[in-house]
Amino acid sequence: MDTTQQPLEARDLPYDVFAKACPSRGTLEHVTGRWGGLTLGALYEGSLRFNELRRRVDGVSEKMLSQTLQALERDGLVHREAQPTNPPRVDYELTPLGGEVAERLLGLIHFVEGRMDDILAARERYDVTRGAR
Repeated sequence: MDTTQQPLEARDLPYDVFAKACPSRGTLEHVTGRWGGLTLGALYEGSLRFNELRRRVDGVSEKMLSQTLQALERDGLVHREAQPTNPPRVDYELTPLGGEVAERLLGLIHFVEGRMDDILAARERYDVTRGAR
């Protein structure tokens, strides 16, 4: 069995995201944070300029998108390419590692989108139950 298919308990990995000081925890936060996952998902569709990406990730501020891209670039998930033109042109695209991460995230995104009717019904049941107290 390939190690990516083994249960987490069976893997012999040097990192443990559940340990507070493990550097993998920071990367997980970058990937699964509010804007990280959406940014990776948007870039999975192809290379985008900053403003194209900002329009695609509706609601993200310029500051947050910039910080998100820097974190993802530092983690080796996003490649930033600045063109020496006037005005400067900067394109962002996924690295091969970023593409692998984005594929997994998109699986989760599509699963959640496909189950939203169930989720909304559960929220309604919860709100009715909690509101009845």
